[in-house]
Amino acid sequence: MSATASRPGRSEGATARGAERFARPLLLAFLLAAAVDLAGLLAGLDTVHLVAKPLLMPLLAGYAAVRGGPRLLVVALLFGWGGDVFLLADNDLAFLLGMGSFALGHVCYLTLFGRDRDRDGGRARASLVTAIGYVLVLAVFLVLIWSDLPAELRVPVAGYSVLLTAMAWRAGVLGRYAAAGGALFLLSDALIATGIAEWPRLPAPDFWVMLTYIAAQLLLALGVLGAGGGARARAASPALTP
Repeated sequence: MSATASRPGRSEGATARGAERFARPLLLAFLLAAAVDLAGLLAGLDTVHLVAKPLLMPLLAGYAAVRGGPRLLVVALLFGWGGDVFLLADNDLAFLLGMGSFALGHVCYLTLFGRDRDRDGGRARASLVTAIGYVLVLAVFLVLIWSDLPAELRVPVAGYSVLLTAMAWRAGVLGRYAAAGGALFLLSDALIATGIAEWPRLPAPDFWVMLTYIAAQLLLALGVLGAGGGARARAASPALTP
């Protein structure tokens, strides 16, 4: 009976080890696609960007999945992919659809961060000082940019910005990687908003938007996985590294 009972455990462990074999290739493929995309933006090669950008989040989501990451992380990354694809089109409808897809991803992240618990069993708390800082930055940014935004985009941008700021703040409960990822996500979207408002921009503005965005999603994923998001794979095979 004990031998029979042990077989499912061995089978699950073998399955986890088999999945883990794809983790490094998927991560390397993501980094390669990111490098190609960024190089294409610097070189002004729009076709390269159109091909490379849609590959990014599926590869990162695949990496998170084979690492045993929670489903909400994978779903959040796939909503990011939806936003990436919509934003490839240069019109207001596509922008709103892309923003909506990213917003759903942020809801997934917020739900995921809300599930994290501290050692005492209570809800993990993000820093109040950090919250105040984020609120001040958000308020000042919206006041400054409001009149320069197209009238039909003001309310959607404001609502999305509040949700994104909440996500960036709550990301801090999972440590420095996730906190940095949340902050970079906020910076990336701020760069997009300043472009819509036709503010002065850095040279190669799309490069900076994508660089901060790619780093943000990667750091958020690593933060979730490092905080225990890959526990299913590790439980199935204790020999696996975090």
